[in-house]
Amino acid sequence: MSLAGKVLFITGASRGIGKAIAIRAAQDGASVAIAAKTADPNPKLPGTIFSAAKEIEAAGGKALPIQCDIRDEKQVQAALEKTVAKFGKIDIVINNASAISLTPTEKTDVKRYDLMHSINGRGTWLVSKLALPYLKKSDNAHILNLCPPLSMEEKWFAPFPAYTIAKYNMSLCVLGMAGEFRQYGIAVNGLWPLTMVETAALKIAADGMEERKSRKVEIMSDAAHIILTKNAREFSGNFCLDELLLRKHGVTDFE
Repeated sequence: MSLAGKVLFITGASRGIGKAIAIRAAQDGASVAIAAKTADPNPKLPGTIFSAAKEIEAAGGKALPIQCDIRDEKQVQAALEKTVAKFGKIDIVINNASAISLTPTEKTDVKRYDLMHSINGRGTWLVSKLALPYLKKSDNAHILNLCPPLSMEEKWFAPFPAYTIAKYNMSLCVLGMAGEFRQYGIAVNGLWPLTMVETAALKIAADGMEERKSRKVEIMSDAAHIILTKNAREFSGNFCLDELLLRKHGVTDFE
């Protein structure tokens, strides 16, 4: 149950859940490539690829900060090549990068709609596609998408259809690629919070939500660690909810 010696490629890992997953892996001694856009500090969204790298190394891992826009094929390919040049391989891909707009149809700008779909769905597909040749060489390869379980109920779509559809594109990648990549022994799974998780981006999107109603990002990184340490040939095509997965593995204290 360790990620020691593993190499992770994580999109959007300069802050939030992506960074938390990176730090948890670093505590095992893993190496992490941080592929994210933020290289300069932003007053609204704290954290950069460089500050995240420092935290990862302080936790016991190795870090490679890479400024990368996952909408750009050439940038993604270059980021993957830099990771392999630095660490020699890629064992795990975490598709964490997402754009969010919790708005109804009338209040969703077309530009924002396009952004969510180009990052969430297309970006996840592109990173997974280009990482495939490297993952094929790993002895326990995983792709983990931060996406919701597929459930065709009106209640999940009605509040903010554009965002839900964009996230479901990531979920559809899990469904399709789990079957497609099974022949290579590559696991593809999804992870989603059972309850709201506190992140800087969500605070902005939810317009001042109450922090007391939100859990810390570590619940997601602990759940991700369980998934990523499983046998890739035996655990694939699953949509996991953080608390339920942790309870199944003996965690009872969620304070």
